[in-house]
Amino acid sequence: MITNITGILLHVQEGTATLDVGSFQYTLLIPEFSRRNLQGCVGEEISLHTIQYLEGNPQGRMMPRMVGFESGIEREFFELFCSVDGVGAKKALRAMVKPVSEVATLIEEQDIKGLSALPGIGPATSERIVAKLRRKMPKFALLVTTGMDAGDERPQDVIEQTFQVLCQLGHGAADARRQLDSAIESGVEVKDVEQLLQVVYQRNRSAP
Repeated sequence: MITNITGILLHVQEGTATLDVGSFQYTLLIPEFSRRNLQGCVGEEISLHTIQYLEGNPQGRMMPRMVGFESGIEREFFELFCSVDGVGAKKALRAMVKPVSEVATLIEEQDIKGLSALPGIGPATSERIVAKLRRKMPKFALLVTTGMDAGDERPQDVIEQTFQVLCQLGHGAADARRQLDSAIESGVEVKDVEQLLQVVYQRNRSAP
């Protein structure tokens, strides 16, 4: 199973990206939010985290498909999203027009109306998504790339662990997320939970 692919991005179209990898060219399916991010990378070497699945056609043939994501945590979210009854890979790809963090926040906040506005996701499906996934969403809702490399999983782990610490200290989930967003947007580089907490509380003390 191919879990990562690196090559020169030849072109990006609606729903697909084509990479030149040695003697081969691979066309991968990509969600809409990734298409927008990758448009400016044509001609550059990129790496995508991948997942494969089989898709049936009207003639009954099974066609192999490969889906690409900019980070492993986005791929993890996609696999969870696909696990909901009535979703599947094809519908999940069509629905993911917003960044993972925004979709995860809709799920975590049980925003049925917001989820229903995603392409192909109606109210009934939205309710199933919320019921199955809302408790698994905090780390995806915290997914940010400001000042960090989206392919680096370690900083994302630091963000998630700091979020849990803030909640244990009595902060509500929304307040903890707001404070983390503010700290990360400041551009200060952090390597561990202690450093990120220091940035959070320094910003709190300096706030009017």
